[in-house]
Amino acid sequence: MRDNSAATGAFVGTLRVFSDVRAAVVQARARRFIADTMSAISVAIVSYNTLHVLRACLASVLANGAGDVVVADSGSTDGTLDMLRDEFPSVVVLVDRSNPGYGGAANAAIERCRAEYVLLLNGDTVLFPGALDTLRRYLDAHPRAAVVGPRLRNPDGSLQRSLHQFPTPIITLLDYSWVGPAVGRIPGLRKLYLASDSHEHARVVPWVTGAALALRVSAFRSVGGFDPTFFMYYEEVDLSYRLHRAGWETHFTPAAEVTHVGGASTSQFRGAMYAQQLAAAVQYSERHHSRTAVTLTSLALRFGLVCRLAGDTVRLKLTRDFARRRYLEESTAILGSMVRAPWRARAR
Repeated sequence: MRDNSAATGAFVGTLRVFSDVRAAVVQARARRFIADTMSAISVAIVSYNTLHVLRACLASVLANGAGDVVVADSGSTDGTLDMLRDEFPSVVVLVDRSNPGYGGAANAAIERCRAEYVLLLNGDTVLFPGALDTLRRYLDAHPRAAVVGPRLRNPDGSLQRSLHQFPTPIITLLDYSWVGPAVGRIPGLRKLYLASDSHEHARVVPWVTGAALALRVSAFRSVGGFDPTFFMYYEEVDLSYRLHRAGWETHFTPAAEVTHVGGASTSQFRGAMYAQQLAAAVQYSERHHSRTAVTLTSLALRFGLVCRLAGDTVRLKLTRDFARRRYLEESTAILGSMVRAPWRARAR
């Protein structure tokens, strides 16, 4: 009887082990199935003379588990290319010394990516832990979303406002003058101006700041990608507008966060880049608005310039700090020249 009981116990134990092993195999297969059915996401980064911030950007991207990373460099001369070769050998590097502009460089990088989703980043961004996977999951869960923007943070951790309405003469006036911040402080009007949104809830928006954009590549390609004639600025506005016209959506989610330094490349040519930004605003209006709207947009931009020039002139007279005075002297000279002169967008 004892022998039979022992044999029965051993047999039952073997069945339990077999059952546990089988369950483990089934679970492993399920995990593999889920992983295989989840969409992949690549990372594309546009860079120009941003050596130190690009290093931090790539470190955060790889820490997020990115396997397919492409950097489009527009002919950096600050050691960026040596750094990429020596420190990040797994990253694909595209170099175009003709400097095709942001949109052209981004198009080339996205074309080399292998996944159906691409997170497009400025070189001066740093991903929070889990941001890449969160954006991938968000695109999986929202099939009409062609673009998803994460919440942006300044280097000090404060919110960097990134939600915007499509430009009109009125929105341009709000964006480029003191009128916008004033409206954002009035409770009854705050909801009408998207830039003053709390950035606390996921939502569909017209467009988001292009420092970090998670893109559905099929939608991106269906409208021809970025328009490379927008050399710098407004390329993401134009893209989101064309996607909107084609039936796609642009989303914002605070569940993923990215630090954005801001101006790492453009601050090297502050005056020229600000003029380029204004010219791109007019270029966008010319592309999508009536002649009357273009004229009103130009007037709104010039009003904003005059307001900013007046403010910097007063601050220059009041400040005694040497470094601050130098900055304001340069700023007033740049703004003064732009108030008097027409703006021409640099285009390919």
